[in-house]
Amino acid sequence: TLPSKTRYSPQTISVAQIGRDFQLNDLTKASLSKVPEVSLIFWIIKIAATTLGETGGDTVTMTLDWGYLVGVAIFLPLLVALVLWQIAARKFHPVLYWATIVASTTFGTTMADFADRSLGIDYTGGSTLLFACLMAILAAWYWSEGTISVNTVTGPRVEAFYWASITLSQTLGTALGDWAADTGGLGYGGGALVFGAALGALAAAYFWTTISRVTLFWAAFILSRPLGATVGDFLDKPTAEGGLQLSRPLASAVIAVFIIGCILLLPQIAGKHPGEAQAAQPASKHRG
Repeated sequence: TLPSKTRYSPQTISVAQIGRDFQLNDLTKASLSKVPEVSLIFWIIKIAATTLGETGGDTVTMTLDWGYLVGVAIFLPLLVALVLWQIAARKFHPVLYWATIVASTTFGTTMADFADRSLGIDYTGGSTLLFACLMAILAAWYWSEGTISVNTVTGPRVEAFYWASITLSQTLGTALGDWAADTGGLGYGGGALVFGAALGALAAAYFWTTISRVTLFWAAFILSRPLGATVGDFLDKPTAEGGLQLSRPLASAVIAVFIIGCILLLPQIAGKHPGEAQAAQPASKHRG
């Protein structure tokens, strides 16, 4: 006797279909994502990239003595070109992604220094202004998409919000690092210790609390920049100012080789980020 065929009610078919749709949606998101999975490797390269942005920017503006305005004029077009290339790319390319990150952090260094030192905006005022601009961009992103989770970075509009937020956070980090080292009186080594401890506290919150993973990600992303800025300044600033007075071009070259080695030797894939389950669905009030 042939086994009887299983009969499904319309409700059962509907639920099964919905389950498959969710699975396909997750797979589609992963295939479309052009940002790397957030892991220990991600944070190692991120901090190294922010340090390179500090030493590389200072190489152009101070060692070569081209000045902050020329530095901004060099790195801004490079950043714009790489962001457009990243948005136009059809999939995740580690070299392209991290080149764009380095460009954003190098531009952030020169832009913050130009505002603080050439335009006369002090570190406190510059940090406050940049923080307000970053919060405005994140608020606009949330209003447009219903979430600021990086899991949703799969289309040109969200990528534009993402890279605007990244660039502002890099610029803010430079100003914040200078504020802590100079205005705050911590010095470069002390500033690095404070920001390193703050990142450690965020890591502890990630493992042992239920604080929003999206909030923790952006807090860590923002604070990793002043950590890199203070470490970079500690490496290349004169000993009289609390630095090691290492060669900026040499320090930049060593950090660049380290980053390239990490990209080539350590596996990176486009994937899930912390807080995926908390990513809200796009806001129903959507936008025009």
